[in-house]
Amino acid sequence: MTGVLRERLAGTRIGQREGFRWRGGEITRLEGFSDAVFAFAITLLVVSLEVPRTFHELAVTMRGFLAFGVCFALLIVLWHEHYVFFRRYGLQDAATVWLNAALLFVMLFYVYPLKFVFSLVLSGLTGSATVVPLPGGGVEPVIEIAQMPTLFVIYGGGVIALYLLLALLYLHAYRLRGELALTPVEVFDTQASIVGHLLAAGVALVSVVVALVVPPRLVGLAGYTYFLFGPVMAAHGSIAGARRRRLFEEEIRA
Repeated sequence: MTGVLRERLAGTRIGQREGFRWRGGEITRLEGFSDAVFAFAITLLVVSLEVPRTFHELAVTMRGFLAFGVCFALLIVLWHEHYVFFRRYGLQDAATVWLNAALLFVMLFYVYPLKFVFSLVLSGLTGSATVVPLPGGGVEPVIEIAQMPTLFVIYGGGVIALYLLLALLYLHAYRLRGELALTPVEVFDTQASIVGHLLAAGVALVSVVVALVVPPRLVGLAGYTYFLFGPVMAAHGSIAGARRRRLFEEEIRA
């Protein structure tokens, strides 16, 4: 699915910014492999690969639909970032291969914490169980208050790693700006992408710090920290957008 989507988007130039020439041509084996991994990660989000046999099983499966939708959207956002990078620069050198492999590795490891967190957050809306049965009888809570800080550290660590790897990919492209013959506007966009990904990682780092320093009863503040994504990225986009417009106009006049 992601491979077909990548091919169609590449053909229509969707996602291409004015003034940034795409250097990626045909879909490469590296991109094809990456799309297969993204598709596998989305498959891991599914509650069960078996068709429900009773209405009760169907109802239990449907309770996970909202969490699945949120996680699916987040993976698509990550996939789009991946798609744009390879369309912009068309890199296939050793450094790109290893950074891309690290990104895919972290993403696959990150799928289950991602699904667990949003299933937990949305349990009040979906009516998901807050306890799970044990094989020998009895029940166990899905999570205890004392475990919440560790959960936020695991989740935040995944976010930090993903955005740092995206920033490193763009940093690698920036270092090759001469070989890629990037224009001043393209250099600026590359730098802006590096800063944007570092800011996103910074928000997750703040959440991790909050989870580690506040008392367990206030650990929910670590989750609310992610609401900073909106204003932080909006401010970055506004400032970078204004500077880019001026630079693009100067480039046209020249």
